[in-house]
Amino acid sequence: MSVPSHALTFEAVDGLPEVRAGDDLAALLAEALDRPAAPAPLADGDVLVLAQKIVSKSENRFVSLDTVEPRAEALSLAARCGKDPRLVELVLRESSEIVRVAPNVLIARHRLGFVVANAAIDQSNVPDGDERVLLLPVDPDLSAQRLVDAVHARFGVKIAVLIADSFGRPWRLGVCGVCIGCAGLEALVDLRGQLDRQGRSLQVTQLAIADQLCAAASMVLGEAAEGRPVVRVRGVPQRYLQNPRAARVLVRSSAEDLFR
Repeated sequence: MSVPSHALTFEAVDGLPEVRAGDDLAALLAEALDRPAAPAPLADGDVLVLAQKIVSKSENRFVSLDTVEPRAEALSLAARCGKDPRLVELVLRESSEIVRVAPNVLIARHRLGFVVANAAIDQSNVPDGDERVLLLPVDPDLSAQRLVDAVHARFGVKIAVLIADSFGRPWRLGVCGVCIGCAGLEALVDLRGQLDRQGRSLQVTQLAIADQLCAAASMVLGEAAEGRPVVRVRGVPQRYLQNPRAARVLVRSSAEDLFR
């Protein structure tokens, strides 16, 4: 399938089974992409966007709540926000800072730098979700790089892998796909110093390319029972694939946080 240089296509990769702890995610991806009914073969420049949950599941980032003993701080916070004290304890363990607490709201700065509700700990689409939760990967950028390397070894193509999660946003309702892990793509493109159409030099413009792709791909991935955890993106401009930068560069440092 040829794609015009100005076009992007987003296509679900079907055929993945329910991912379980310890599964070889790269092998499962390869099998899905090798199926006779699979989309056109992978090609150089393709971008695979993976839902965070399948990465976390394969890396066994499950925690059984009955193994968690809340400390005094967790009990106090749980009383303020109305959440399970065991969940709050895990939020504390996964976070470097609690940012806001309100009824039914607990916003934390995750140890990876993300400012997000419940430290991105999730129970949706988790088997036995009433008693088990799923944490983010330990190092999402490394997880993405391992998949890039495995796909290259299997298919001989140079691709990018993005790991997408859904975060809320300040002053906006609803969640939106964001990139928490990136390999093979320039997650943040710095346009400062380039000229606009009137010849003025751009002063602050940086493009969060990885977030933009994850947000668009999330419309295909879905948020509920769709069962489509992988999307292939084709047509990403080559210039965004030449100087890979990991997703960690997208995180604004606490020193630059102007809204606290």
